[in-house]
Amino acid sequence: MDENQYYFDNINNMQPGQPPQKEKGSGKGLFLAGLVSGIAVALLVVAIGWAAMEIQKAAESHSDVSKVELDEDSALDSNTITKLQTLEATIERYFFLHEVTNEELREGLFKGLLASLDDPYSEYYTAEELNVMMEQSKGIYYGIGAYVQLDTSTGLPKISGVIAGSPAEEANLRAEDLIYEVDGTSTYGLNLTEAVALIKGPEGTEVELTLIREGESDYLKLTLTRRKVESPTVEFSMLEDDMAYIRVTEFDDVTVDQFADALAMAKGSDAGGIILDLRGNPGGNLNAVVDMCNMILPEGMIVYTEDKYGNRDEYKCDGKHVLELPLVVLVDMNSASAAEIMAGAIKDYEIGTLVGTTTFGKGIVQQIMSFRDGSAIKLTISAYYTPNGNNIHGIGIEPDVVCEFDGTAYYGSEDHPDNQLEKAKEVLREKIGR
Repeated sequence: MDENQYYFDNINNMQPGQPPQKEKGSGKGLFLAGLVSGIAVALLVVAIGWAAMEIQKAAESHSDVSKVELDEDSALDSNTITKLQTLEATIERYFFLHEVTNEELREGLFKGLLASLDDPYSEYYTAEELNVMMEQSKGIYYGIGAYVQLDTSTGLPKISGVIAGSPAEEANLRAEDLIYEVDGTSTYGLNLTEAVALIKGPEGTEVELTLIREGESDYLKLTLTRRKVESPTVEFSMLEDDMAYIRVTEFDDVTVDQFADALAMAKGSDAGGIILDLRGNPGGNLNAVVDMCNMILPEGMIVYTEDKYGNRDEYKCDGKHVLELPLVVLVDMNSASAAEIMAGAIKDYEIGTLVGTTTFGKGIVQQIMSFRDGSAIKLTISAYYTPNGNNIHGIGIEPDVVCEFDGTAYYGSEDHPDNQLEKAKEVLREKIGR
């Protein structure tokens, strides 16, 4: 992966409602026992406080910050280094649950530093996590076959789409399902990488998802068996009335060639028009979406970005491959990031009609920066703007034709009637005069 590649998550025995029981004549005994316990606790607190001071003294005496030139205006000044050493020594002496390695503590520091940015899109990756992400960008991984993104309103990961023929589809996972637990582990507060890591695993192993689904009165628990999932990021088919259907599920390295093939098949099939489905598309690689926009847009701006210093990067189309077929684009609240770049450019140039619901609203760009030890960070570095200068972050893109998805009809029938797709067909028929 190019390091400059841009990407757009009091236990007690008392029964409920039962008052505490007290034996007759036990008040004096309880008072004496409480007094003794109080003295013991006080001594324990004093002992722990004394020990903590000794640990801090030891840490201060062993910290050789004079050997390192520290910027006192930095978060990592000499006081911070000393406090970290104190915390480490305290953990080593008192932490009870399990052994913690130095490597785990270091990784926790790095992840915590990125978490302090309060940006769900900025993350730290270990070398192993980075390799897993690189493999997934090639379109093959081991898991359940679902697209996952963070739900900003709840802080929980959610299903944004499922891959055909995958364990997720077979288990009837649905878009908008919130993942509350994975194998009993709460997902609240996890970033997207951490949540996805819980879901993925060795081929043939099982994973239990606890879901929150709109309309259900209780949690849903589903057990899925992980397997190798090949994710064709572009799907193509011919519909009735010579309408071509192209679905793009995400923007990865493999997507550009797949999209080019789909366009070629549409033209080779004498399609009268194209329905481009970007619903549930969480985004992906900026370079990929720019290359794909070059296949359909007229000459001009595709998207531009601006960083914190006002520096501007522009991505333009040469206009040599303008799409001459009528175009309808399906979008929804899970169309995000790179999907919004494509939808926004199509809308600004008025070469297609957007049908569906308002998009997610992610108008910022992340860059993956790798380090010599194999680790990396993904950092939000700029905002992006559509050709007309619109930043849609937190706002989204309004469709030209609003059509809410009828989930009750879709999931309530084996035929899975898709009312949004039917609306797109209706709009395209008007465009091609059918």
